[in-house]
Amino acid sequence: MSTVPALYRHLVDDASMFPPGDLPLPEAVPAHRSHLQSPYADLVGPLVCTDQDLLKVAETARTGGGSGPLRVSVVISGGAGGIEPAIRWGDRSKDVEVAAVEVRLRDEDDLSRNALRVVRACDGCLDEETAYVELGLDGAWERALDVVADAGYAAKLRTGGMDAALFPSAGQVASFITACLDREVAFKCTAGLHNAVRHTAEDTGFEHHGFLNVLLATRASLDGAAHDELIQLLERRDGQALAEQARGLTDDQAASTRRWFTSFGSCSIDEPRNDLTTLGLTEAS
Repeated sequence: MSTVPALYRHLVDDASMFPPGDLPLPEAVPAHRSHLQSPYADLVGPLVCTDQDLLKVAETARTGGGSGPLRVSVVISGGAGGIEPAIRWGDRSKDVEVAAVEVRLRDEDDLSRNALRVVRACDGCLDEETAYVELGLDGAWERALDVVADAGYAAKLRTGGMDAALFPSAGQVASFITACLDREVAFKCTAGLHNAVRHTAEDTGFEHHGFLNVLLATRASLDGAAHDELIQLLERRDGQALAEQARGLTDDQAASTRRWFTSFGSCSIDEPRNDLTTLGLTEAS
């Protein structure tokens, strides 16, 4: 039986090769294998890599041992045209399994048209894989989300980065969660979300969202909470109070929450794991 509660299983996608972690690929692949062999393995999702690194990831996975193909989520660097090559290459590989592709919409005036190009590319080659479309929160992003919803794909929200401008406000995150749930669109988050609770980073002064805050805000939105209530949850900094609220969720509530908030990418697996342990939400390992 898993030692990781259902609310957190496969919650953290391993984005160790991305900033600010920037773990070299020859180290990232065996490190990911180690996570998958650990007592907390059920916390960990696929390894996130770019399409440019996919071949090298497969080679490293093959020569580095381990049983079975390595599950990866592939960040497409070249727009819609890069989706099919990554999927087709993954289909042929015995060393990696492409579980998902992640595609960022280009910064254009007509986001919905851009989303339609991505959707059509996915329609032409995806089978069991998931597609996460990163919309951004500027312009007519909700119209682009309509396109993603109609096609049955998922969305992706950037919750931070190397610049303060990349961190959306609590109100923006609340609007994104509500918009996804209203359209029955699953979503993942990326960047800046590696700690459980909202906080101000000591080194940069950036306001970081907490993944526990986002989980509970998703649950609250499913339960019909108002926009202001979601903002309050997203801005809450009392980790013990948030942990107590999370412990109070039933198995069905946890499952339905994770059906929609599927995961977040983190350059560190240890930081979210240690936060959950400190808050008493997972066993020490």
